[in-house]
Amino acid sequence: MTADFTAWFLEWPPPSGLCQPGGGGWRGWGVEKPCEDRERSAQRAAEAGVSVHRCLRPGLLVWDGRDAPSDLDLPLTSTPCRDFLPRGSGIVTRRPLVLQLVNATTEYAEFLHCKGKKFTDFEEVRLEIEAETDRVTGTNKGISPVPINLRVYSPHVLNLTLVDLPGMTKVPVGDQPPDIEFQIRDMLMQFVTKENCLILAVSPANSDLANSDALKVAKEVDPQGQRTIGVITKLDLMDEGTDARDVLENKLLPLRRGYIGVVNRSQKDIDGKKDITAALAAERKFFLSHPAYRHLADRMGTPYLQKVLNQQLTNHIRDTLPGLRNKLQSQLLSIEKEVEEYKNFRPDDPARKTKALLQMVQQFAVDFEKRIEGSGDQIDTYELSGGARINRIFHERFPFELVKMEFDEKELRREISYAIKNIHGIRTGLFTPDLAFEATVKKQVQKLKEPSIKCVDMVVSELTATIRKCSEKLQQYPRLREEMERIVMLLIDIELAYMNTNHEDFIGFANAQQRSNQMNKKKASGNQVSGPQCPGPRDGGCRTDTRL
Repeated sequence: MTADFTAWFLEWPPPSGLCQPGGGGWRGWGVEKPCEDRERSAQRAAEAGVSVHRCLRPGLLVWDGRDAPSDLDLPLTSTPCRDFLPRGSGIVTRRPLVLQLVNATTEYAEFLHCKGKKFTDFEEVRLEIEAETDRVTGTNKGISPVPINLRVYSPHVLNLTLVDLPGMTKVPVGDQPPDIEFQIRDMLMQFVTKENCLILAVSPANSDLANSDALKVAKEVDPQGQRTIGVITKLDLMDEGTDARDVLENKLLPLRRGYIGVVNRSQKDIDGKKDITAALAAERKFFLSHPAYRHLADRMGTPYLQKVLNQQLTNHIRDTLPGLRNKLQSQLLSIEKEVEEYKNFRPDDPARKTKALLQMVQQFAVDFEKRIEGSGDQIDTYELSGGARINRIFHERFPFELVKMEFDEKELRREISYAIKNIHGIRTGLFTPDLAFEATVKKQVQKLKEPSIKCVDMVVSELTATIRKCSEKLQQYPRLREEMERIVMLLIDIELAYMNTNHEDFIGFANAQQRSNQMNKKKASGNQVSGPQCPGPRDGGCRTDTRL
C-alpha cells in the first residue's frame, strides 16, 4: 500500500536571455528574473481556472521513491531553515500543489484561496496545505486533481514554478477509488511526456535498481535517455558490506546524463527538527568518510546536484527555446487569424446569424458522420467510440446474447409432436399441417425479442452519447444545443416507433418471395439452351430440343 514515487515538476519560465551563474544562494542558477507582467498573467490564469502546469515551458520532473516529499525538495523548494511541505507515512500528497517561488526581499507565502492573507510563519503554511487538502478530498486518503496554488516570496529562492503530484499507489486505501493507480499515473504522464522536460529519476539505494518504477516509466517515455538524470538516495541505509559504487559510476544501467548520490534526512531527523544546514553537513561528511564513495565525493551530494541541475537545465532551456518560440509563433498566428475574422463582426446582423447557424449545423452533421463512419483526423487510440462501438454491439454483443439463449432439441421435438396431434384432433393426419410449424416457430421467434430490444437500446445509447459529443462545440449556445439534441433524438425515436418492412434493405416476406421468383426465373432461362431445329414428324424430319 506504499506509494511508488512522488512526482515534482519544475517549470522554468522562458527568460529573455540567460545570464552567467552568479553568487551564493539561488542566484547561482543563472536565469534572469521573469518580468512582473508574466507573473501577474500566470496568477490571473490560475484565478480563471487555467492549469498553470500545462504550459509549454521547459522544466524538470523529479520522481522520488516515496509518497512523502523527500530531501530532494531542499534544493528546489526550501529556504534556509524553512521546511513547509507536509510529511508523514502513507500517501501525503493527495492534491497537485502548484508552488510558485518568487525572488523578493521579504519572506512570506500566499495561497490563491486565501486572497490578501500573508503567511509569515511557515508552520502555518504546512497546516494550511493539509487543511485545504482535507476540504476537497476528506480525511480518509482520498485524492483530487484540483490543484492547490501557493506562492512563496523569499530572497533565497529562484523564480520558478513547481507542481507536486501524488505518488503512485498500488492498492487503494480509505476512500480511494479502485482505479487509483491509473488515475495517478495519468496525472503523472501529463508531465513526463513533455519533450521539453528533463526527468530526474530518483531511486533508493537499498532496493534493486532494476525494479525502480521511476526508471521504468522514464525508460518508457524516454527510451533513448535523452532527458533522464538518475539520483540515488538512502546510501546510508544500505546493508553493511554493500555499496552503490557501480551504479554511481554509471556502470550498471548506464544513463546518458549519469547518476548523482544524495543522503536524505531520516524520519527521526525530521521529527527531531534537524535543520537543513546540519543535514547538508552530515551528508558531506558521509561521502568524505565512506571508502566506496570517497573518490566520488566531489560529484555527490545536494550541492553538486544543484550545480548539475543548473548546468543541464540551463542548457536544456537554451536548446528548447527555438522550438518553443516556433510553437508560440504558430499559436499566435492562429489566434490572430481567428481575431481577424471577427474584426468586422456585427452581432445584430441577421445575415451573419443565419450564416453562423448554418455553419454550426453543418459542422455538427460532419462531426456526427465522421464518428459513425469512422473517418476523421482525430482518431482515438485508447478506446472504441462512435460507429466502432455500434459495430461491436452488432457483431459481438448481439451474437453473444443469442448464444446465451438455450434451445433444447428434445423439448422442441416434443412441442412439435404435441402441436401436430392437437391440430389433427381425433383424425389421423397424412401431412404435417402449417399451423404446427407456425405455432412452434412463433414461440421460438418470441425468444429473440429480449436480446433484440436490448441491442436496440444499446445502439440508441451509443447514438445519444455520440450526439452529445458532437454538440460539445455548441456549449456557448446552450439553447441551440438543446434544440438540436431534441430534434435529433426525436428522429431516432420516430425510426424506432415504426419498422418499414417494405424498405429495399429489409428482407421481409414480400421481398423474400420476390427475390426467390427472380432467382428461379434466372435459373430457368440459364438452364434452357435451344438446339438446331429440323422438320418435324409431319415433315418427315425431326425436331430436337437439347436441355442441359
